[in-house]
Amino acid sequence: MVPIAVFVLVFGAAFGLAAMQSGLDAAWVVLMSTLVFAGAAQFAVLDLWGAQVPIVALALTVFAINARHLLMGATLYPWLRQLPPARRYGVMVLASDANWALAMQAFGRGQPGLGMLLGGGLALWLFWVLGTWLGTQIGDVIADARRWGLDMVMGCFLLAMVAGERKSLRTLVIWAVAACSSLAACRYLPENSHVMAGALAGGVLGMAWTEQSRER
Repeated sequence: MVPIAVFVLVFGAAFGLAAMQSGLDAAWVVLMSTLVFAGAAQFAVLDLWGAQVPIVALALTVFAINARHLLMGATLYPWLRQLPPARRYGVMVLASDANWALAMQAFGRGQPGLGMLLGGGLALWLFWVLGTWLGTQIGDVIADARRWGLDMVMGCFLLAMVAGERKSLRTLVIWAVAACSSLAACRYLPENSHVMAGALAGGVLGMAWTEQSRER
């Protein structure tokens, strides 16, 4: 989790700097990161920000980018359903790609993953807010994360999580279908729809394959 936390710190700083360059006040920028905690969506909002904010377009963009959290919540439900609603939703507020992947990997191995989900999420949130604040205070040293290859850190992390999973034909086929669906959506469908397309394709196939194996 430490390498991801460092990436989140730098990513947050890049957002803070970009938000300042868009004309937002530093205090409001930090408050946004504190309450929203959604890096990709927050960056997308900056592209729509102006004298007159298109509320409908902004809401649809944020929903499209963050819709994967619906699927993340569904995959976590079997392990969180025993919790009281207040605690369950409190944990999900801190769910992000990194701690969700680590928690699912732990659950899949029969290990407790709730601590990773909650503790990892809290750590990532703190680093995101701290990074945002730093971004509002520094110059343009890390304005372009791609220049340093930092935009690839999260993708490499998730690929490492896949590589660490138990290998089987079912797992390989599901991931292949999800990847192909995501690539096709990225090419032919509206922006950010590839996330949902890949998740839905892989999730539906995983559910169908499990049900068929149980029937046998």
